This record gives sequence, structure tokens and C-alpha cells, in this order.
Amino acid sequence: MKRLLVVALVLTLGLSVAGLAAGKVAVVLDVGGRGDLAFNDMGFKGTDQAAKDFNLQMVEVQCATGADYLPNMRNLARTGEYDLIICVGFLLGDALAAAATEFPNQKFAIIDVDYITGPNIMNFVFRENEMSALVGALAAMSAAQHGYTTAGIVLGIEIPVLWHFEAGFRFGMDWGLKAYAAHEGTMPAVNLLYTYTGTFSDIALGKAASEAMLAQGAVGIYNVAGPLGVGDLEAVTEVHDNAGTKYGPPYYYGVDADQDWMGNGMHGIASGMKRVDTACYMAVEAVVNGTFTPGVTSLGLAEGGVAISKVRDMEEFIQYGIGAGQIAAADAPAITYNWVQNRLTVADWIWDAVALLEQGILNNSIFVPTASTGAEIATVRAQYTLGAP
Repeated sequence: MKRLLVVALVLTLGLSVAGLAAGKVAVVLDVGGRGDLAFNDMGFKGTDQAAKDFNLQMVEVQCATGADYLPNMRNLARTGEYDLIICVGFLLGDALAAAATEFPNQKFAIIDVDYITGPNIMNFVFRENEMSALVGALAAMSAAQHGYTTAGIVLGIEIPVLWHFEAGFRFGMDWGLKAYAAHEGTMPAVNLLYTYTGTFSDIALGKAASEAMLAQGAVGIYNVAGPLGVGDLEAVTEVHDNAGTKYGPPYYYGVDADQDWMGNGMHGIASGMKRVDTACYMAVEAVVNGTFTPGVTSLGLAEGGVAISKVRDMEEFIQYGIGAGQIAAADAPAITYNWVQNRLTVADWIWDAVALLEQGILNNSIFVPTASTGAEIATVRAQYTLGAP
């Protein structure tokens, strides 16, 4: 019988920290669990680091299916042993609503949910539109530089969180094409290709979606479907293998974590980073410090909650990958070298333009639209059509 819970304990010994004697925290991961190189791994990373820093016990619980969400939360909460239970993902929202009501004395934190609140719930949401605008601008300008006609984005399930990504990417492409026209004197014709696969776990489906976009002249694929990105990268890699090329388009744009190291660093040029690890760490820290505050915390560029990957991120995630056994230490120099060579295929002025957009978002001189309802994303799609179907 398939077990409903996959539990890993990380035990640390020592004195109590900030009043938590033998404190204990748990993280409930969404379907797919550890090894997705993105969302779930980031949730584990932040909780695990906080447990180590604050001398706590940490329990990881992985959900095999959506039917496991509520039973897993109940099993943890009914013990009364946990100072905090962190639920990672929008799809866990309804289960959290039930569990938080059934166990009013249990503190919870949840990622990507703001529509369910309560006196024992700390909510963290992200302004994914901001970092996706940076990726979209990079993709559009890179496409124009290299003579490509489209840029692609492969998404998972059509839910509000992913609309944030799409809205930002559309705006970023529009901004990038205008910036390219201002620099080069002509407006390039670069269209958007996008598809919602309806899944976060079917790697073959992600690959097929990417292959279709690459066949239509996509300069690269932005992964907004977590584990599906493995399929996106496979499709990009096969184009290079068939052409006998190492660097340059088509590119792979990672998501959530810095995924630039994947594929030996040759094709991942930038990632739209969503620091789920930061939010999980903040939640644990708040409990440890006695500052747990119910309600919604929004994290964007200004708060370090989202970002486009940079050199320091590459260094951090290579070390994380080594520690997790996903990267051999001996391979790290080659990965970094390949990544640098790939980044050099994009003109310096384009990177400067992306930095200018980032600064404009930070100083509030540039507003990036977002969408949390069907009507709102329809409005964004109508305003930033970019030739998309």
C-alpha cells in the first residue's frame, strides 16, 4: 500500500531558542514533493535552514495526491507537538481552512494563499508579476537580437497564482520590445506563445508543449510549471544537440529557484526566482521570536521575495545543489563557466535594460500589472496581445 506520508526527521540537539524548548516545526509539501528543483524544494530549503539556525526539530510531510492535504495536516496538528505547520502551495488552501478551524490553538503558515485567513494563520504571497516582467523583457529583447519571432511560456494549472506570472511576462515583453525599438530604431515583431498544460507533474506534456513552441521560432521557454520544467529543458537541449550548438538561443528560463545550473549550465540563462524559502524561514523565525502575526504578507522585489537570477544566486544554488546531492562538487566550475558563456550571447545593453526595468519597479516609477481573477487576466491579455492566440 502506498504510504500517504513520507516523513523525514532532521534532529538537532541543544538548548532552547527564544523560549522554544525542544521546538518542532513541520512543512507539508504539495504533490510532487522533494526533487522538483523548484517550488517544493524551496519550501523545504527555507524550513530546513530555519530549523538548523534555531535549533529545532523539523518534519517534512509529502502529499502523494490532493486527497492527502487535509489528513496530513490533521495528523500533525492533533499531536499538539508542533509550534508551526507550514503548508506549501495554493492548492492546499481549502484543506488549511478546515484544519485551522478544527485546531484553533495550532499555528499555521501557508504559501500562495491570501483568501483564507484566521487568527492562527500567517499568509505569504508573492508579486510574481514583478520578476516575470524582467524575464519577459529579457526574452523579448533577446529574441529581437537573434532574429527570433516568438518567446514561449509553459504554465501549469490555470490558477490565480499563475496568472500573476503570465501578466508580468506579457507586460515585460511589451516593455522590452519598446526598449529594443528605442535602442535600435525599429520595432521588432516578436509574438508570445503560451499554454496552460493543466498539470505540474507531467514532464512529457511539458516537453511536448515546449517542442511546439520551439518549432514556431521561440527564442526560449519560460517554465511556470515547476517539475514540468524538466521537459522544457529537455526540448531546448535537443534543439541544441541537433544543431551541434552549446550556447545561445533557444534558452531555458527557470522558475522559483535559480535553475540556471540545470543541464550543466549550458542553456539556462536566467530564472524568475520566487523565494518560497525566504517566506518559510520568516514564518519559523516569527514563531521563535514570539512575533507570529496572522494575516497576509506580500513579498516582491523590494522585500527580496522575488528576483531575476544573478551571479550570487548561481553561487548559492550550486552550493545548495552540492549539499542536496544534485550537483557533484567537481562539476561546479564547468557549470559556472557554461552559464557565463551563455549569458554573454545576450548583448550588454539588453542586460542593462533589464536592470533599468528592475530599478523602475523598485522605485515605483514602473507599474507591472497583475491578475487574480479571470476577468483581470482577460483584461491584461487584451492590452498586451503580442500576437498571442
